[in-house]
Amino acid sequence: MTDHKNTIEKLYASAEAATLDIDAFLSCFAQDGYARNVPAQMDLRGSDIALVASGVAKAFPDIHREIFSIDVSGDTVVVELAIRGTHRGTLMTPTGPLAATGKVIDVPCCDVFRMKDGKVAAFHCYNAFSIMQQQLS
Repeated sequence: MTDHKNTIEKLYASAEAATLDIDAFLSCFAQDGYARNVPAQMDLRGSDIALVASGVAKAFPDIHREIFSIDVSGDTVVVELAIRGTHRGTLMTPTGPLAATGKVIDVPCCDVFRMKDGKVAAFHCYNAFSIMQQQLS
């Protein structure tokens, strides 16, 4: 179980603006793993999983994820966090691109991971997209 927590901590650290490392981010996923943005109803597989980190970093070049808790139960990891940053680049949304607004976001989020052999098999991100929309308008 401790290994699962370490893998998830590595995943988040590699997605931070200050330490963005797409190869390290992708290395946390199983070969057949995927990431699901639940509010956007979008699944990403293979090398497209990198968009979880790189797409947000392009829109919010100072992106930071404040981790409040990481709870491990067997092969399930649940993370409560806030996504924070300044909107300085184009953000791809389910309704199309949103040009930079210069506004700051502080978005509550809950991520659920299913682990397999020490890697992420499934990553479901439950971000409060409606709150982000309000903060960017």
